[in-house]
Amino acid sequence: MKYGWIDEYCLSKKAAEKDFKVEWDATRYLIGGKMFAMLGGDKEKNAIITLKCEPSFGQYLREQYAHITAGYYMNKEHWNSAYLDGDVPDAVLQQMIDMSYELVLGSLSKKKQKEIIEGNILVESKG
Repeated sequence: MKYGWIDEYCLSKKAAEKDFKVEWDATRYLIGGKMFAMLGGDKEKNAIITLKCEPSFGQYLREQYAHITAGYYMNKEHWNSAYLDGDVPDAVLQQMIDMSYELVLGSLSKKKQKEIIEGNILVESKG
């Protein structure tokens, strides 16, 4: 994969977690239980990453880069997919990941956002 840094970059985000969704054959990156990035493939098994963007910025990116399309299997207004064998510069992909993380973080409850930002993620004890 051309963008071998993606996994480490996504996991470097505060409180980010990842899982593998077998039925989607995709790795998901989550914040507060909500997905902000997904590594998977299109129907031809071409590797893609799907990220949430502000609609106007997503439209701009799709106009600028042939390898960025409306979100594959996702809401086409808010999600965009970038082909990982394409020509999207690393800095643009990092900007997309950052935006997606911030948008999803901002959609969480104020309490959850505060826990994540302050690093006070509560883990339930089994006892």
